[in-house]
Amino acid sequence: MPRWIKEAAIGFVPVLILFLAFVGINMVPLLIAAVLIGALFMVLKMKGGIAVGAASDRNRKKVAPAKLTFEEIGGQENAKQELREALDFLIRHEEIQKFGIRPLKGILLTGPPGTGKTLMAKAAAHYTNSVFVAASGSEFVEMYVGVGAGRIRDLFKDARNRAAKENKQNAIIFIDEIDVIGGKREGGQQREYDQTLNQLLTEMDGIYSSESPRLLVIAATNRKEMLDSALLRPGRFDRHIQVDLPDKKARTHILNLHAGNKPLHPDVDLDKIAEEAYGFSGAQLESVMNEAAIYTMRESVDMIRQSHLSMAIDKVMMGERSDRESNLEEKKRVAIHELGHAIMAELVRPGSVKQVALSPRGKALGYVRHNPQQEQYLYTKTFLEEQIMIALGGAAAEEIYYGGRSTGSSNDFEQSINIVETMMKSGLTSLGIVNMNMVTTEELMKENNQILENLMGQTKQLLLQNRPIFDHSLDILMTEEILSGEQFRCQFRENALQPA
Repeated sequence: MPRWIKEAAIGFVPVLILFLAFVGINMVPLLIAAVLIGALFMVLKMKGGIAVGAASDRNRKKVAPAKLTFEEIGGQENAKQELREALDFLIRHEEIQKFGIRPLKGILLTGPPGTGKTLMAKAAAHYTNSVFVAASGSEFVEMYVGVGAGRIRDLFKDARNRAAKENKQNAIIFIDEIDVIGGKREGGQQREYDQTLNQLLTEMDGIYSSESPRLLVIAATNRKEMLDSALLRPGRFDRHIQVDLPDKKARTHILNLHAGNKPLHPDVDLDKIAEEAYGFSGAQLESVMNEAAIYTMRESVDMIRQSHLSMAIDKVMMGERSDRESNLEEKKRVAIHELGHAIMAELVRPGSVKQVALSPRGKALGYVRHNPQQEQYLYTKTFLEEQIMIALGGAAAEEIYYGGRSTGSSNDFEQSINIVETMMKSGLTSLGIVNMNMVTTEELMKENNQILENLMGQTKQLLLQNRPIFDHSLDILMTEEILSGEQFRCQFRENALQPA
């Protein structure tokens, strides 16, 4: 209905009622009839909307997932093996009965975004030849009380009915982003989320029976710490499988999988790309291959080369190159800032700088590209302090040349503070081994400032000792806007004063 008609009706109807009342017409029956008709209309509208929504949900769930096997998922060998063992309880039902093993009721997949949790759930359905019913946590959230709980009941009922209809012994229910409905319950007011969670707990309690079909709930979240303890206990989600970021071997596997339908040049080395993509998730690696193909098409060449993949890594990590043009003074400040990072990185970790660039990407006006890092999961106090010094190198260089800092150091400071927090939690500061909740904010800030000021002083001292590198590298960087790692190390060999 057009908006002007609604506005005209809102203005006209009250005037009409007042006029009829003024001329002596009894308005009570008309008002009662209007209220009843309006209430009936609202009820029908609500039921219709809910029915339509539920019907669309059911239709969406009945779409069969694409056939996917565990072999088609790159990396995650430990997670896949643990999931297979859990799924064997569905396949080898008679054998586990012989040993008196209670079948698992639920499997919780946890880990960072983009690591393949949803893919593993789809592969689980194919592995067990089960009916696969999927839903997202947000589908159960409604403003109307009881709607979410009703949809939970419909979800489990739909899984049983489909298994019976397709003559299958097993059904898998997959709930993505379960933290939306499975968050910790708080005392006091009753929320719609709580009713939905209570219904899910009730359904999971009733899963195991000798009757067919056998149901298994698989859920995924990247915020396990937010889930209610009633969900996490044995008998509900019995297995918690961590799906971590892939290591180098897994990254190579993922890149090879996504390169299957792309024309790669024979000289492309995906092992090297896997090294450069340190810390990337599976989704980011897929994006790298996709962006490399886009760069190839943009240049009107037939095959993807190593340079396209390197540019794709930069784009996924920092964003697309922007058209912003800086004035000469700003460009010089950015160059000094980035050279500060690069010099500190080369001083504390020789050979680590691959490229220094002034080309703007995303929100960054310049950046330093580092050579591939070694796979590392434990960090010493010295390593973390060196990482902080690399992060502070840009601000320290600005202070040396300009006597002050700029807003370009904000991300560097944030990174440094996060590393200091890690050191505190790990007992690597003068605070010793502490419970962070028992230390006052004043004490934490005092320790944080002391560490950062001490490391900033060391950073400025090292940069001042190697100031000739700025003068020689700055000219090249300002002219060419890119300084390769080899050019940079050449400047070091000619001008650097290495630390003792």
